Amino acid sequence: MEMPFTHQGHKGRVSVTVETTLAPAALGAWEGALGLANCRATIEFPAVGYLELLGWVQLVRSTDNTFHGRQFEMDPFDPFKLYERAPTPYCWYGVTPTLFDAPSRDERVELDWLAHSFLAASPSRGNRRIVTPLLGFSWGFHVVDEKNITLKPAAPLTPADWASHLPYLRDTYQEWQFTEMATSTWQE
Repeated sequence: MEMPFTHQGHKGRVSVTVETTLAPAALGAWEGALGLANCRATIEFPAVGYLELLGWVQLVRSTDNTFHGRQFEMDPFDPFKLYERAPTPYCWYGVTPTLFDAPSRDERVELDWLAHSFLAASPSRGNRRIVTPLLGFSWGFHVVDEKNITLKPAAPLTPADWASHLPYLRDTYQEWQFTEMATSTWQE
């Protein structure tokens, strides 16, 4: 799936793939990722320098999360413990960062797992703790048992999807500001 966006007057695009994890070690993933979905979202953006600084905010709703699948929460994935004590809503941030995730579960019990992934930007000057979403997409998987796992392909999200996460984001990251998603950024 390809999704266009505009930021700072430059047009860019995100390419998203969702695939079955067939060889976890080849992806640097844990063995429990075997048979589940993995996602890669790459950014093509012609701006240079600090204008390339972007980030990914990813929320997950899973029947085995804190809310037992009733609501989304921040993606708990942090394999290198880099953000353990860093109060940031970004799970990946940098110069045109690639989103990559290969969730794993050691047990194959019934599980519904859905991610909402948003490409966002923060100002390079002034208050940098402002998150402005540029586009979003969902992806995931459903496990019935060891032999029955279905991928949920990438699908575009709307400004209303982002807005549904704002109360949680604002409560969780009180030192940050979260803007509305402009309709024009995701419909081009």
